[in-house]
Amino acid sequence: MSTTFTISDLAREFDLTTRAIRFYEDLGLLQPQRSGPGGRSRVYSHRDRTRLKLTLRAKRLGLSLTEAKEIIDMYDSPRDTGPQLTKFLDVLAAHRKQLEEQMADLQANLDEIKVHQKEARALLAKADAAPAGKTKRSASV
Repeated sequence: MSTTFTISDLAREFDLTTRAIRFYEDLGLLQPQRSGPGGRSRVYSHRDRTRLKLTLRAKRLGLSLTEAKEIIDMYDSPRDTGPQLTKFLDVLAAHRKQLEEQMADLQANLDEIKVHQKEARALLAKADAAPAGKTKRSASV
């Protein structure tokens, strides 16, 4: 197994564009070594690969890149992991609360749609059941 990775290796492995990886680098999430003429080639370590993997996991959890960097940087420090885990739990709790609120809003919207659908079906059934000689009126919902 290779001890270093190119930007193309990481892009392929994580199904990202090289532009996205450079963006994460600009934010300080990744810190590749430079090689070649003028330092144009990026050489990523296992640490960079792990940080990229953790960044993508944080994004899937709904964390901002700033929050992801803050948490990932905490793991780089040799200190006790207690404060790191506490911070991670706090961030997760806040995101969970936000998602639960969004879910409640979505459920309320779905419930309202069901009411309107029921009303519209009832009006349609009433209009369809009208005697043939009467003019059908359209109802606004």
